[in-house]
Amino acid sequence: MAKAWAKFPYPDKKYQHTAATLKKAWDRLHKGDAEPFPKNEALVDAWIAFHAGDFQKAAELGLKAGAEGTSVANKAQAIYANYLEEGEKRKLELFQEVAGRAEAQQAKEPKNANAFYWQAYALGRYAQGISVVKALTQGIGGQVKAALEATIKLAPRHADAHIALGSYHAEVIDKVGAMIGGLTYGAKKDLALKNFQAALKLAPESAIARIEYANGLALLEGKKSLKEAEKLYAEAAACEPLDAMERLDVELARSELED
Repeated sequence: MAKAWAKFPYPDKKYQHTAATLKKAWDRLHKGDAEPFPKNEALVDAWIAFHAGDFQKAAELGLKAGAEGTSVANKAQAIYANYLEEGEKRKLELFQEVAGRAEAQQAKEPKNANAFYWQAYALGRYAQGISVVKALTQGIGGQVKAALEATIKLAPRHADAHIALGSYHAEVIDKVGAMIGGLTYGAKKDLALKNFQAALKLAPESAIARIEYANGLALLEGKKSLKEAEKLYAEAAACEPLDAMERLDVELARSELED
C-alpha cells in the first residue's frame, strides 16, 4: 500500500464522525452490509476514516488491527478501487487482493457474512474489468454466486448482497442468454428482480440499490425498461448521502442522468 491512493473528491464535514456520532448513525450507514458496530477502538477509528472518505487510512488501520480489521480494510479498498482508482491494472490488482483476503478470512471466520460478501464483490468487479464472459469461463461466476448465497444465508438482511446477486443474474443472462444462463450458471430473470426488490425493501434510502436495479433492468429488458430505469436513476440522484461512499453513488447516478 506504499503508493498514495487518490483523494476522495467531495470532502464534507457531515461525513466526519466521532465515536459517539458514528455509533448513533451506524444502523442507517450499515443497512447495506449488516456489519456489526466494532468493539475495538482502533476499528472505530478505521470506520470513521472510511465514512469520511479517507479510504487509504481506513484500509491501513483495518489491516493493522489484524483479523478483526479485515472487513473494514476490504470495504475501504474495494470501494476505493471501484470509484476512484484510475489505473485499470492497479484496480484489478486491488480487487484481487480483497478477494484473497476475504477468502482467507472465511476459513478463520466461517460465520462472518462479510468475509463472503467482499470476496463476491471484489470478484464481481474484477469480472466486469476483464469481461464477464471471460470470467465465466474461468469459473469466477460460480464463485461469486456461491459467496453471495452464503452471505445471505448468514445475514438475510444484507441488502448489498441482494443487490449483487440481482446483478449477477442480470449480467449472466445479458452475456450468455436466458437458456444457457439458467442451465449452466443458475441465472434467472425472476430471481434478479426479486433480489433487487428485496434490497430496496431492506435499504429504502439506498442510491446504489436503485442504480444497480436500473442497470439490471436495462440488461434484462433493454429499451422496454428505459422509463423505469430512468426513474430509478433520478431517485438515486436525489438520495441524501450520509457518508463518502453514498456520495460516490449519488454522483454516479447524477453523471448517468447527464449522459
